Amino acid sequence: MPGTEKLPMEPSAPFFREAGAGPGVVCLHSNASSSSQWRELMETLAPRHHVLAADGWGAGKSPRWPHERAITLDDEVALLEPVFERAGTPFALVGHSYGGAVALVAALTQPARVRALALYEPTMFALLDAESAPPNDADGIRNAVAAAIGALEAGDRDRAAEHFIDYWMGPGSWARTPEARRPAIAASVVHVRHWAAALFGERRPLAAFATLDIPVLYLTGRDSTPTAHGVARLLTATLPNVEVVELDGVGHMGPITHPQRINAEIVRFLARL
Repeated sequence: MPGTEKLPMEPSAPFFREAGAGPGVVCLHSNASSSSQWRELMETLAPRHHVLAADGWGAGKSPRWPHERAITLDDEVALLEPVFERAGTPFALVGHSYGGAVALVAALTQPARVRALALYEPTMFALLDAESAPPNDADGIRNAVAAAIGALEAGDRDRAAEHFIDYWMGPGSWARTPEARRPAIAASVVHVRHWAAALFGERRPLAAFATLDIPVLYLTGRDSTPTAHGVARLLTATLPNVEVVELDGVGHMGPITHPQRINAEIVRFLARL
């Protein structure tokens, strides 16, 4: 079923894709990605759902973050207000990685709107630092971000992208990335400081997520990183109505590397709501 694309009408409006009719579902992408990562899921859901997938600040066709101050997850949620409004109330949120963290904050701040969450490894790194000071399970991504920032300061976007992608997907992953895909990824990684500021700077305590008494599907890959598994350990023990699914042979980028397996779990979950 063909969808539509909504270009920003205002300087601070997000770009989003839209398809289908029925209960609202809003899909939020990972870092170094865009709403395009959800095209296959949108096509699958569109016959029975009104599906929207948005680009976050600085991603895809959405505007760049315009302020000097550090971005927050609340800023990401605020950008999405036109998308949430169009989805209708209540709607379900699907989020991968950074998009999963944004989805969690949206659900906390707008509980009357969000009826369910389908999350793939939300990257709430601040929870790990709140549990115990470094060294801890967040060190892997902390070191990768520091290396990526160092490469950016040296003017080497490709090297920055290599640090970031290889952390999440394994050594050599950037080298195996098709040449045609590299420029867009390298361009997106210039925002790595913003991503880290939002995820390490989040101040909500773990206990706040115990108030999310809505159905939550929490997906994780068995081959993912200690950072992702550490966040999962904390959140899955705290969310009061959570179903946990761990997938063999899948890493942190599962929704992109194994979309059929991940999408099948999301479709199954949404069908039960």
